[in-house]
Amino acid sequence: MSAPSCWKILTRKKILSIDGDGSSGADNGKLGRILNTYDLTALGVGATLGVGVYVLAGHVSKDQAGPSVVLSFLIAAAASFLAGLCYAEFGARVPKSGSAYIYSYVCIGEFMAFVIGWNLMLEYIIGSASVSRGLSLYIDTLANDTMKIRFREIAPMEWDFMSSYFDFFGFSVAILLGVALAFGLKKSTIVNNCFTVLNIGIVLFVIIAGAINADVSNWNVNPANVSTIYNVGEGGFFPFGFEGTLRGAATCFFGFVGFDCIATTGEEVKNPRKAIPRAILLSLCTIFLAYFGVSTVLTLMWPYYKQDVNAPLPFVFNEIGWTFAKWTVAIGGIIGLVASLFGAMFPQPRIIYAMAQDGLVFKALGEVSPRFKTPVFGTLCAALLTGTMAGLFDLKALVNMLSIGTLMAYTVVAISILILRFSEAPQTASIPSTSKQMQESSNLLKSGDRLTGSAFMRQLFNVSCVRIPSHTSTSVVGVLVTLYCLVSLGLSLTIYYAKQPLYDLEPWALTLAGALLGILLLILLLMSIQPRETAEAPFKVPFVPLLPAISIFVNIYLMLMLDVYTWIRFGIWMGIGLALYAFYGFRNSYQEVYSRQNGWTKLKYVR
Repeated sequence: MSAPSCWKILTRKKILSIDGDGSSGADNGKLGRILNTYDLTALGVGATLGVGVYVLAGHVSKDQAGPSVVLSFLIAAAASFLAGLCYAEFGARVPKSGSAYIYSYVCIGEFMAFVIGWNLMLEYIIGSASVSRGLSLYIDTLANDTMKIRFREIAPMEWDFMSSYFDFFGFSVAILLGVALAFGLKKSTIVNNCFTVLNIGIVLFVIIAGAINADVSNWNVNPANVSTIYNVGEGGFFPFGFEGTLRGAATCFFGFVGFDCIATTGEEVKNPRKAIPRAILLSLCTIFLAYFGVSTVLTLMWPYYKQDVNAPLPFVFNEIGWTFAKWTVAIGGIIGLVASLFGAMFPQPRIIYAMAQDGLVFKALGEVSPRFKTPVFGTLCAALLTGTMAGLFDLKALVNMLSIGTLMAYTVVAISILILRFSEAPQTASIPSTSKQMQESSNLLKSGDRLTGSAFMRQLFNVSCVRIPSHTSTSVVGVLVTLYCLVSLGLSLTIYYAKQPLYDLEPWALTLAGALLGILLLILLLMSIQPRETAEAPFKVPFVPLLPAISIFVNIYLMLMLDVYTWIRFGIWMGIGLALYAFYGFRNSYQEVYSRQNGWTKLKYVR
């Protein structure tokens, strides 16, 4: 196979035909459309408002940011909000199961879609396993480590890279919740809604009780009056400097991971074009207000340097003598973690279903039960893998594997928004009706389409003031987006490794950072003068290309902050996935099967 042909295959795109109600005509009736905006908002809040409220605030305030943890959550919320806007637009445009996977398949191509989908599978499984393990540890702490002692006697493990014992409780919780998802979506959604309401009620209780016991002096600590056994830093609102606040923001960012599970439900929502964008933005606002309120009262009730990093809320209420509040919050933590586990496990079978329907993974995983309207086999397989991971690995090892896939998915969604906004106008095509999926086919360039250097340069500066996107302008934007990502990587590396020289205002560091920043601004300027699509959409990200570009840069910078072991584990997982794609997905992809049967067809994405 020639290189151009291979490139065309790897970049072939999915064609979606969307009905007036926002549903996919090809797949109507497969998954039950039973979810509304409230269900989706509760799902997003429940998936996210768990470990962050009950653990993250204490950890960040004590070790990284002090009282300025409230600003850390604000910065993290802003970064998440940018990604949320991109997800909201795609959720309205492409109301299909699969989240970032389907978005990248529509806009970038099959290979990148597989990479993102495979990566999301890992992140949702690891995320669910970490919450399941965290729930087990939380309950075990309240029970004086009874389960830990017993499990070490029954199933001890001696490997350094695994837990010291197999956690049967964490394994069982994941399996039971997987069964609930597989055999009763609506019923399990009702339970999740109830848990989420109770969780929000507990958060409001914490904020009110904390406000009653607030002491403003805890935000203005004098290190001279504190024992040296505590890590007080410089005291005040920024005890570890603004750099500590930024480090805290990087940690707090992962407290917002989970809202994107809303975008995986496109084929189970009654009115996805309106419900998905609204639910994403509503859930993000609710989550931020909860984090901001809890972190504020937590650091006002008790000095930041005395916080407990594992269970800060019960600890603080116990220290101030509010025993009733302590146990109320302890029970609330269990409720919040269960709701978070439901939200973390909910997207797993949806990603598997979407990839299986496209033939990129084994098709049996995507078979939908006609009775339960869910991919039962795929859901149970995901639950089994989640429970196994929760049983074998400790919480620290699981949490360290969470972030990289999510950040990469956010980056690809932002890139997809840029490409979509500046892409060619859609074309219609005659699509055969002999297959239930004939409306999802290849988007290949005709071999006669060629882009000359002079035409590229003229379009780069839009000399002719072109107003309608063309093949040339789309190619120019593709090159500019690629350059932007590469220069963003260079600037992120400069900031990360030349941090001290930049603080010291050394000329070489300022010149390098300034030059890279100038190039980024020039790329955005050139991108902004390119012709844009004129098609209407239920929701659009404002200030394109600026906001998606900021999201891309922030995500790339945060990815660089991950440790080398995370990258190694990520490389191993991706190696397995690439082997699967090469030996199975590449040949069994629906696009490949259809093209062999009908010949290459030039089709465009039908919005």
